[in-house]
Amino acid sequence: MARIGFIGLGNMGLPMATNLVKTGHAVTGFDVVASSLGKFASAGGSAAQSNASAVAGAEVIVTMLPAGKEVREVYLSGEGVLARAAPGALLIDCSTIDVETARAVASAAEAKGFAMLDAPVSGGVIGAQAATLTFMVGGPANAFARAKPLLDAMGKTIVHAGDAGSGQAAKICNNMMLAVSMIGVSEGFLLADKLGLDRQ
Repeated sequence: MARIGFIGLGNMGLPMATNLVKTGHAVTGFDVVASSLGKFASAGGSAAQSNASAVAGAEVIVTMLPAGKEVREVYLSGEGVLARAAPGALLIDCSTIDVETARAVASAAEAKGFAMLDAPVSGGVIGAQAATLTFMVGGPANAFARAKPLLDAMGKTIVHAGDAGSGQAAKICNNMMLAVSMIGVSEGFLLADKLGLDRQ
């Protein structure tokens, strides 16, 4: 079983980290919201008091953060992941962010000798709780192979989309297709209203 540092225990991150605990991994988590730390500790995880303490000695570091700004800060700051991670640690960012940031952070990680994956998810909170998420993953094939058993503990469909940034590219394409479909459905309902149909 792996020693995992998990940063970002929000609506998605908390159930994802909890599922790693359930499958026997030793997970130390951190979040800026104190109540999230309490919930994670209640679920069997170890609560850290900082990003640095969460990643100390971890073989794998997983992040689930709100946006690219937070990802850059958590990885690239003076006290960030790249400065504090143990040599050889595998880095997996599951945040949904812009492709440019994903590639920039992965490049910085590579320069420091770390393998990094961008692995945004689809499936929402229910999928996170049920461990049925879809992971769209970008990064080196050997890092993907190493990460696959851990991603399997949190999801149902794991797809390697290509090099760094490809996971985020697949996610934004997925989101665009979903948005187009939603617009089509909405227009269909509007037309039905105009034509006097019962929506049911």
